[in-house]
Amino acid sequence: MTVSHEIKSQLAKLLATEDLVVEHKNVQTACFNVHTRVLTLPMWDKASNVVYDMLVGHEVGHALYTPDENWLKEYKIPPQFVNVVEDARIEKLMKRKYLGLAKTFYGGYKELSEKDFFELEGEDISKMNLADRANLYFKIGNYVDIPFDDYLEMPIIRMIEGCETFADTLIAAEALYKFCKKNKEDEKLNDIPTPPQNSGNSNSEESEETNENPGKSEGSGDSEEKSDSKNPSSDSPEVVFQDEPEVSTANNLEENLLDLVDTNPFERENVYLEIPKLNLETVIAPNSEIHSTIDNYFNAFQERLNEKRLEGGREIFNPFKDVDSNFAKFKRSAQKEVNYLVKEFECRKSADSYARASVSRTGVLDCTKLHTYKYNEDLFKKVTTLADGKNHGLIFVLDWSGSMAQTLLDTCKQLFNLIWFCKKVSIPFDVYAFTNEWNRTYYDDEQQKYIPASTTPHYVKKEGLLSVGSEFSMLNMLSSKSSLKELEHQMLNIWRIACYYGNVYSCYYSSPERLSLSGTPLNESLVALHEILPKFQQENKLQKVQCVILTDGEANHLTHHVEIERKWEDQPYIGTRRINPNITFIRDRKLGTTYKVGYGWHEFTDILLRNLKDKFPSVNFIGIRVLASRDVNSFIRLYHNSDDKELQSIQTDWKKLKSFKITKSGYDAYFGMSATSLAQECEFDVKEDATKSQIKTAFAKSLKVKKLNKKVLGEFISLVS
Repeated sequence: MTVSHEIKSQLAKLLATEDLVVEHKNVQTACFNVHTRVLTLPMWDKASNVVYDMLVGHEVGHALYTPDENWLKEYKIPPQFVNVVEDARIEKLMKRKYLGLAKTFYGGYKELSEKDFFELEGEDISKMNLADRANLYFKIGNYVDIPFDDYLEMPIIRMIEGCETFADTLIAAEALYKFCKKNKEDEKLNDIPTPPQNSGNSNSEESEETNENPGKSEGSGDSEEKSDSKNPSSDSPEVVFQDEPEVSTANNLEENLLDLVDTNPFERENVYLEIPKLNLETVIAPNSEIHSTIDNYFNAFQERLNEKRLEGGREIFNPFKDVDSNFAKFKRSAQKEVNYLVKEFECRKSADSYARASVSRTGVLDCTKLHTYKYNEDLFKKVTTLADGKNHGLIFVLDWSGSMAQTLLDTCKQLFNLIWFCKKVSIPFDVYAFTNEWNRTYYDDEQQKYIPASTTPHYVKKEGLLSVGSEFSMLNMLSSKSSLKELEHQMLNIWRIACYYGNVYSCYYSSPERLSLSGTPLNESLVALHEILPKFQQENKLQKVQCVILTDGEANHLTHHVEIERKWEDQPYIGTRRINPNITFIRDRKLGTTYKVGYGWHEFTDILLRNLKDKFPSVNFIGIRVLASRDVNSFIRLYHNSDDKELQSIQTDWKKLKSFKITKSGYDAYFGMSATSLAQECEFDVKEDATKSQIKTAFAKSLKVKKLNKKVLGEFISLVS
């Protein structure tokens, strides 16, 4: 039966009732680091569930109750004897803390006893030393008869039973050790043969002197003080025993438990990774710096263009004329969708407010009801108190990758609708675009030189962290902090760049080098959201935040940091390594959660989203995926197989509306939208001499596009209101 290690990790955390870090690794024995609070457990793959649970409960008991003390300075006791007593104490405390755990220990030790893990077959238990019998008594005493001497041994057993603190454990372990030590020394003395009687021998006096005082070797008096001496005095007459008594049953159990571990020398152990805390000062490119860069580039471009045209004797030409006029046209047409969003939002907000309204009587008579006194007892005025609405805010994350070139403008149209909506209802927002180009080497026109790439790390690198490169940045493209005039200008800047990359509206210009489309650091942006979301919420004093991510595809798995020892360097080198999905888990120590890394790119992104949702439960994460028709089926089947009942309804929505919603991803809602449908203009525009058929076609087309927009935008509002 396959054991789910991560389920057992959750069991350990629940038993520990603390932020305990549990790691299942390819090790032979369990260990607990009291400083880092990391409990490392072997992968007992061959153990049954009850034995596994018992072993986990036992190790958690040590984590909870065994302190980090160097007791060897004060107590000279072999660790085995302390372990016997401490095992009995912590298991008693665990069963007392969790009453149901007693059954687990009972069943686990019963199975180990039946499988002879203590190797008792053919052994006479009565001849074992007291430590072995005590170990058996407290572990499998329910299944095996363990004899004790009522006068000499039972007091020590009762002392072990009564241990409540670790100090009690050391006292009882010392008593147990001394008892076993003395018995072993007595047995050694009894095994020494008696010297023959000497009649008339010159050495008889010496022999008699030796036999007169055999008690010096019994572990009391001077002999006890010297028993630990490694270099006893050469003239010491007594016999010194340097070997210590052992607890063979503890050794047998430990060795047999190793058989439960499926150790494979060729199999790599589990890797547990954590999300780094990024420095937003190095990650976020400020809004003002971005648009200053764009403005300077466009102004310089137009000046150079005008100089060339004037030198050639031609008229001054505005390269942005067509693009800017189409932006103004789009803005006018978008107002209908924006007004629809505002209406939906206000209606839902009012409905929610009334749903939470409370009605109370005032104690004042309502004169309009006095005539009904014969059949109506409710004659008092009432006051309805409406609950205040929640403060909302939105974070938008825009994919600024090369694959977005043809759909970037359509995506920006959808984004702008939402931005105008937020501005109209006074909802705070920030728009970030993720990229790997902003921090790379670029040519600065003002300084007339190349600016080298930024190498400043976004965090302190160390082993066990996911890796985020210094080239990654989040471009703060738009913000509600900007004035309405500044916002319109900034949106026009983005519109121009999107038109350039989409090669539409006859663009006669290029884009700033630092704003080039890059790879797809989507996962890096999700890591950055761990710092962006709480900062945004705190700055704007918001109760509820929505995070909208607009993208057209998946991103690669992140790499992770490892320490590498290099002979030519004094300090370990922090390098990076690819993630192996077979053995890798993402861990959040603050939440106490662990996530198994999947093979698919979308699965890794979903894990990061799940972690964000666990960390920020009040935030809705909404994905908007802009799709080409050829990519629709492959995208849907990432989350729905052919047997899924929801697959048919999703495909029906796509055929009718060219949009659908997926709820099985890491997002709260993942909207798929047709890129071609978004690109269609929704204005009802026909020529003056148009025929009835042409008017009908244009009207139907505009209604279809409006229906698509209202369907998606309506569902969006239901999430954010």
